[in-house]
Amino acid sequence: MTQHFQVDGESRLERGRRALAEIDGEAGHKVVAALADIAPDFATYVFEFSFGDIYSRPGLDLRSREIATIAALAAMGNAAPQLKVHIEAGLNVGLTREEIVEILIQMAVYAGFPAALNGLFAAKEVFAQRPSQGQEGAA
Repeated sequence: MTQHFQVDGESRLERGRRALAEIDGEAGHKVVAALADIAPDFATYVFEFSFGDIYSRPGLDLRSREIATIAALAAMGNAAPQLKVHIEAGLNVGLTREEIVEILIQMAVYAGFPAALNGLFAAKEVFAQRPSQGQEGAA
């Protein structure tokens, strides 16, 4: 069984759930819920480590963390489902569509044109499912 350590009265699990809700909203919870029947402990690890420990650290704001995450996932070239979740998260934490497109274009230099193209097509899908609201992502 996973231990839940308290920091400022909030366990890693509680902190992770709160951070995931703020960053990824419904998309993140769908990913975690999909793990319930096959690997519920892995879902707990996602909450505790990824969001309770890493995303909750001081030093970078959530917007900067999502820029890094979008770039890394696009550069990997084999993480389209996760990239889509984090493109959505980027919009949730203040990135604009134009900024996300620029992040993905930048990947052509460091990860190659196929990675940039795949990232842009992933963004296109996310943008199509999310209504445009002018200066979207502006917090």
